[in-house]
Amino acid sequence: MLFIVAALALMGVLLGAAAHTPLPLFLAAAGAISAWLLIFFIRERTGHKGS
Repeated sequence: MLFIVAALALMGVLLGAAAHTPLPLFLAAAGAISAWLLIFFIRERTGHKGS
């Protein structure tokens, strides 16, 4: 229960910070994070085929 409360509090802080950033900066950061996650996903899927 404490973990859920902490996660919700952290999410609220991050969303509050994102709401005050200019839209182009927010979109650039979202694109960079999405690209990093996509690259991570592809590397994880293709890297463990031999094991």
